[in-house]
Amino acid sequence: MEPVFREALALAQKGEPFVIATVVDTKGSTPQKAGAKLLIRRDGSGVGTLGGGCVEGDIWFAAKEIIKHHGGPEYKDYYLNEDIAAHDGLVCGGTMYFFIDPVWEPASFLPIAGEVTRAYEGDGTVALATLIKPGTAGGQTGAKLFLRGDGSTLGTLGGPEVDQLALETAERLAPYGQCEHVLSDDGAELFVEAYTSPATIVLMGGGHVSRAVATIAHALGFRLFVVDDRREFANKERFPEAEEVAVAGYDTALSHFSINPNTAILIATRGHNFDDVALESAARSPAGYVGLVGSQRKVILIYEELLRRDVPLERLREVHSPVGLDIHSRTPMEIAVSIMAEVIAHRLGGTGQPMKLPEQQLMRIYKKVQAEKAAGIAAPTPHLEGAQPLRG
Repeated sequence: MEPVFREALALAQKGEPFVIATVVDTKGSTPQKAGAKLLIRRDGSGVGTLGGGCVEGDIWFAAKEIIKHHGGPEYKDYYLNEDIAAHDGLVCGGTMYFFIDPVWEPASFLPIAGEVTRAYEGDGTVALATLIKPGTAGGQTGAKLFLRGDGSTLGTLGGPEVDQLALETAERLAPYGQCEHVLSDDGAELFVEAYTSPATIVLMGGGHVSRAVATIAHALGFRLFVVDDRREFANKERFPEAEEVAVAGYDTALSHFSINPNTAILIATRGHNFDDVALESAARSPAGYVGLVGSQRKVILIYEELLRRDVPLERLREVHSPVGLDIHSRTPMEIAVSIMAEVIAHRLGGTGQPMKLPEQQLMRIYKKVQAEKAAGIAAPTPHLEGAQPLRG
């Protein structure tokens, strides 16, 4: 959502009001997930997306009405029934929850927009908590608490308990710049968003596997850095997607880049003698994900050596090696798919397990249909109910 905050910063600097609509929660199948944003300017134009179609159009209209009548903020849910799905080609059955938040005093939002933008550029980590529905303890809808990486804050959600909940949630979400809809004990609902530099991949080794990983990582929106001790394998011609390429020894290479918990380091050098040096350097860094390409036999030998060098056992437990998900990959591109799938699962909390419909569920459907056939029951005619998308 970086473009939204960049535009918010530009408008705030000019003193122009605007509205930001955010997906704060979803259930079921939806075109966008929590965190998606749309900024609507005073002239009705916008930046960002909430998923397109009727969903976005209706929320856009609601935002323009807020601007027109100087209203808001508003918390709305939107049920994607069959009529909407047929119109927009979506999978029906999901519900999206939106918070439409006008900024009438741009000067007050200027520090937030500026610091979030700088966080996207790699200058620390910040978080923004918004009270989207007050609880029994009170508070004002739209109240904000801005939290910085150094522990300082700006604003309040209305009380120490809910502020503390926001702080604890932000600390948990901060490493990967995630967001979460949170419910307090008194029934208050808040939306907490953490912002940090974009997810980054550091490739230690510029061989065939790294070349394939670079292609996929770039397509997925990762920042990309590459290091190799051979100039012919570390250059912009070989890695045009890379933001930076360094020719350096693997023991000092990571000093060329900014490494944080939102960084994934992949080690794929040309041999055991280089892999152990690279892995030790990566393991001693704050990178949230470290992966090593190689066989189990190679991994065992390298781990033995690193333990002799006093690399903590706890840190080796966090290393992904052999790297990647088991898809029986063989080619460099297949191996790259396996690796990037694991990196994404690590960042987003996925299990890496198949999402195939369970056999039990399939058999339940089968038995239902067979029973209908035996009873001579005709298949039900699809019925599209009238859409009633917005409910305040």
